[in-house]
Amino acid sequence: MIIALAIAAIIALYFITFYNGLKTTLVHITASIQEIGNQLKRQSNLIPNLVESVKGYMKHEKGIFDELTAARKLIDNAKAGDSRSVAAAEDSINNVLKSLHVIVESNPEIKASTVVSDMMQELRDTADKIMYARRTLIDLTADFNIKISTVPGLWIAPIMGFTPQKGFDTPTSGEHLELSESEASNPKVDLN
Repeated sequence: MIIALAIAAIIALYFITFYNGLKTTLVHITASIQEIGNQLKRQSNLIPNLVESVKGYMKHEKGIFDELTAARKLIDNAKAGDSRSVAAAEDSINNVLKSLHVIVESNPEIKASTVVSDMMQELRDTADKIMYARRTLIDLTADFNIKISTVPGLWIAPIMGFTPQKGFDTPTSGEHLELSESEASNPKVDLN
């Protein structure tokens, strides 16, 4: 009788631990999606301020500012849970960064400017943060899906209501995607 109770207690403890582990991972997945949105907001707010700061140094390179503006619009329209729009926004900003890097490298006067240098560093830093947030989401989703698709999770997870996560494709709506009015407005920097 004691042995049967001990075995039942161990099984119950295993189920509780397994359930809590999966719930914890789901919370981390949601937090990771929120971080992607947070970094996209940071990037969206950062670009116009940096552009305004650097315009005086690069008046003759107006085309790059048009590209930065177009990239920013893509970022503003991207939803944190929509992998296609986020990927398009990232591709756009990465292409602009390459162009900007070529312009800066070919013009020693611009290259020497601390304002331009700071802008390049901030843009690189933001792109790296978005990449890191995406990588975290991908890893968390993969770990979760492995846990529920391997034995014994394969049998236990459906009973507990757990289904595979799509990672970067999910979710496309929810509280974590809502922006306050202050978050949506961009601070302006005017050097004139």
